[in-house]
Order: sequence, then structure tokens, then C-alpha cells
Amino acid sequence: MIKVAIVTVDYNNHKDTDDWLASSKNLDTNGLETLWLVVDNGSDESIVKTVSKYPKVEWIEIGENLGFAGGFNRGMKYAKEWGADFVLIINNDALFLDKDLLKKMLLVFKNNPKAGLVSPKIYFAPRYEFYAKRYIKENQGKVIWYAGGKFDWDNIRSVHRGIDEVDKGQFDMTEKTDFVSGCCLLVKSEIFEKVGYFEEKLFAYYEDSDWIERIKKAGYNQWYAGNTSIYHKVSQTSVIGSKMSDYLITRNRLWFGNKYAKLRTKFALFREAIRFLFIGRPAQKKGVVDYFRGVWGYPYGI
Repeated sequence: MIKVAIVTVDYNNHKDTDDWLASSKNLDTNGLETLWLVVDNGSDESIVKTVSKYPKVEWIEIGENLGFAGGFNRGMKYAKEWGADFVLIINNDALFLDKDLLKKMLLVFKNNPKAGLVSPKIYFAPRYEFYAKRYIKENQGKVIWYAGGKFDWDNIRSVHRGIDEVDKGQFDMTEKTDFVSGCCLLVKSEIFEKVGYFEEKLFAYYEDSDWIERIKKAGYNQWYAGNTSIYHKVSQTSVIGSKMSDYLITRNRLWFGNKYAKLRTKFALFREAIRFLFIGRPAQKKGVVDYFRGVWGYPYGI
């Protein structure tokens, strides 16, 4: 029997975790041996009340906030010790939608032996769209957040295909993709031995891009499964445009670009960093300074 660990991380977002666990009833795990795991990233004690409502769930208390990277690393390592063949990494602000999610994603691995990571189609959860007022009521829950993607190496950012489009079946295919989403991905556990885990010093942002690059170099492919889907309450932990996201994106983008990009792109990043020092927002300035100082982990003082 295939063993699948389903792992999420909570940091004082217990309502989202509760909603995520409640939606687990939508997921068919018959024929699979599953481990449900919540990693507590140093939350307040009320998480115990949330998790205790679901007897099937195990939880790990870290005692400090290690971010997306550190939190999920703890979960993946626990899953590996449990003997997982595959690990589903999924944000706690996601919701299960398709009962056959796992089985359809596992089929991608069965049909493609060099597959290392698989992500499903991801919709904005209803009323969590970036431009919610743009859509008629009938289209709520059908607006795409991720339908495969690519990495823009000129600008050092991931690009989601289909974002903000209403789903009309235009991205129902299953195919290789350049970029899978850390919001929800299924990973083959042999990856951990050959490639390792997320780079914890990044805390959040670009840790998934770095991991993907290392997985590619190890000879694995990334896949998008457009025949299955989840909902995502977008950016509930680190709000887009917040000081924290400003800081982490600035700092980690410099690190990632200087590790993987071409020389001309590295030069462009350096020029942008200098510009941020003079006219950037305060969090961007600090991100640049901390990159050059070698300050990593949690963005204290933001």
C-alpha cells in the first residue's frame, strides 16, 4: 500500500487550519495509508484546541517560527521517518476540493518515472480573488490562481499561467511545467535523500524555487496536473505588499538570482539593490542591507 503523508504548517492561523482539516472530508484516501500532520511553527496554545478536534491528525510543536522552509522541513523529515512514499505539502489556507486529488497526482508519477514534483490546478477560494468585484457570482470559485507556470529568469520571479482567468477548461491538460507551486505539491520521498530539503535560512519566498532548481539538476521533472484542483485563500500568512513580504522577497531574490541567474541578470539585480537603498521602501532597504550583511532567517524588526 502506498504511504502518503499530508503535511501543513500553522503559525497562529488556527481558523485556516480548522477549515483545511474540515475540508479533508472531501478527500478520498481509500487504498492509501495516510499520515495527517500539522506542524506548529511556534503558535499560541490555542492550536491544541483546533487540532484536538481531529483525532486522525498528528502535530509537531517546534516552539519557534521557522517560516515556510523550516516548518515544512520538520514535517517532511517526520514523514520520511514514518516511511512515506510521497509527501503532500499543502498550505493551511488551502481547501480540498476534488476527492480524487491524491489519486490523480499519484497517477502522474506512475506514468512518468522521472517526475519529482506534481502540483494541481489551484483556484482562488471564493471571495479571495485579487479582483473579487470583477467576477459574477457564478464564476466565484472558478478563478484560476495557478495552472502551471514558468520562471522568468530576466526578472527572477515565477509566473503563474492563467492567473485571474475564469476556468473554462483551457488548462485541463496534464503536462511538464517549469514551475510548481509550493502552495500544494506532491513530492516523491526519494527526493529528500538525493536533493535534501528547503533552504531554511530563506525562511519564506524563493525556498521553493531553489528546491526546484536542485531537483531539476538531479534529473527530475516537474508536472502540472490540470485534471484536479484545490482552493487557496491567497496570502493569509504573509500578506502581499506587507513589510514582511517586501523584506523577504527583496533579500531572497538577491540570494537566488546570484546563485542561479546569468551574469547580466546578476548585474541588473545589483543595480536594483542600489536603487532600493536610495528610493526603496524601508523593508526593501533592510532586505538589501541584510543580504549583503548575511543576515538570514526570521525578519526581526520588520
